[in-house]
Amino acid sequence: MKLLTVLLASVTLCTGSAIPLVPKDNSHYVEGVSRYIWMPDGEGALHLVDLQAPVDEAQLLSTRNGANNQCWLFTRQNPTSRQVLVNGNINSVRNSNYRANRPTKVIVHGWNNNGNTQMNPLITSAFLAVQDVNVIVLDWNRLANGAYTTAVRGVPDVGRHLGNFLIWLFNNAGGNWNQLHLVGFSLGAHVVGNAGRTVGGRAARVTGLDPAGPQWGNNPNALNRNSGVYVESIHTDGRSLGIFDPISDADFYPNGGRNPQPGCLTPTCSHGRATELFAATIRFNRFVGRRCNNLNEAQLSSCSGSQLLMGNSNLGKRGAGIFGLRTGSSWPF
Repeated sequence: MKLLTVLLASVTLCTGSAIPLVPKDNSHYVEGVSRYIWMPDGEGALHLVDLQAPVDEAQLLSTRNGANNQCWLFTRQNPTSRQVLVNGNINSVRNSNYRANRPTKVIVHGWNNNGNTQMNPLITSAFLAVQDVNVIVLDWNRLANGAYTTAVRGVPDVGRHLGNFLIWLFNNAGGNWNQLHLVGFSLGAHVVGNAGRTVGGRAARVTGLDPAGPQWGNNPNALNRNSGVYVESIHTDGRSLGIFDPISDADFYPNGGRNPQPGCLTPTCSHGRATELFAATIRFNRFVGRRCNNLNEAQLSSCSGSQLLMGNSNLGKRGAGIFGLRTGSSWPF
């Protein structure tokens, strides 16, 4: 029996460390065991990521002062042409369309993405379509486009710099914490989690869009319930590119919260589906989640408890628990 246990452990170790046999397929992946996983970039191209790759300490040092990150402002006056807001430069704000009396929405992209990645204009245009708001897109592409392991290590610093920027902005140009909504996708979900904690959990809402899973299980720097007044996550690729366990006040599991999502024809489409579903909730606000007794019910979409709308832009939204629902396969789902 002891020999059998050793052999099984060896097989598991070898399987976890092996390069996946099927290209662009993550069905092999086991969190905390597998060494390799396929991840998409902002254009949908897939890259094989080594989760044991050494961290580039030099790159981390060069990004810790936040100078490589940019905050792009979009409003109804400039819906597609960005204005760059610079921490410490009040004229960059005074010369922009930022208005302190508007609600402020902050959007943060994930790994191998940038400020121009499709999710950013998609969500920005949705917010501006329904409300007169300041939308700030954080571009942290210099770090986000390095090795995944290095980007993971740098997430807390990116989040702290974002949080400190918002403190400076509100203190010097005006703003209301009760009208602040932080939204992050994948690694960006953990960025806004850190930003929210940096500002003392004062953001009215924090939304994680399929928060990144690899290297984030039991990670104290992950998005959590202390990141804002109301914290919500939408899980679409759990146990693969996204976290499956509930980490927020309210955790939504559309279509079981895992791959494949309806209409997804490529293995990693499900991860990005969270951004599309969220944009649809802002514009149409019609996805009703039903509270689940446990994760198994959520995965089966067999929940029948109390109702809570998924996503949307409502800053006064409150709710708690695990919620399941089904959606369509194409926009607006």
